[in-house]
Amino acid sequence: MDNLSRLLNKRQPKVQNAGGFFVSAVLLPIIETGGEHYVLFEVRAGHLRRQPGEICFPGGKVEQSEFACPQETAIRETVEELGIDRAQVELIGPLDYVISPLGALIYPYVGMIAGHNKMAPNPAEVEEVFLVPVKHFLTNPPFQSSVEVAVRYAQDFPFDRIPPYYRKEWRTLGSFPVYFYEYGNRLIWGATAGILHNFINLCYKKNDY
Repeated sequence: MDNLSRLLNKRQPKVQNAGGFFVSAVLLPIIETGGEHYVLFEVRAGHLRRQPGEICFPGGKVEQSEFACPQETAIRETVEELGIDRAQVELIGPLDYVISPLGALIYPYVGMIAGHNKMAPNPAEVEEVFLVPVKHFLTNPPFQSSVEVAVRYAQDFPFDRIPPYYRKEWRTLGSFPVYFYEYGNRLIWGATAGILHNFINLCYKKNDY
């Protein structure tokens, strides 16, 4: 028992099957101007292979050396994508992790960006950036839909040795919510909207949605 205590008592747990996910970290950037808080969004460059033209937060893949501190990924990617100095980013704290049944594990953080008028977004990754006042999201709740998730086991699965509940065909497990925020002609949705929704609920008075 002493050996078990030594091994586990002060151990920091991690995601056991993280290797099966695309692990990323993002920063929800807050900019203060005119005494008001704004959320900064990016529009991904149209030539990118993944999610071209979609609205997102700065962020990217967590490198092996950053698994113990994914906030470093969020800051590094923000600096690279927005063309700012690291000193302009003040990390505030983490939001709730996102584990998507579509194969993504996301570590979101909130940070303040100083001197936003000095940004030079990287055109290789960012088509444009835009700001939305936080109060817009407090008075304009999102539309909510859902995505169904199904699984199918591999053909070499030992079906003859497990309960018949596990079958060869596709089986629907359930669904998870997807949020959609509108701002003018822009649509903020998917993981970005989910992280935003978590931020609003954690940091501001809860609305009816």
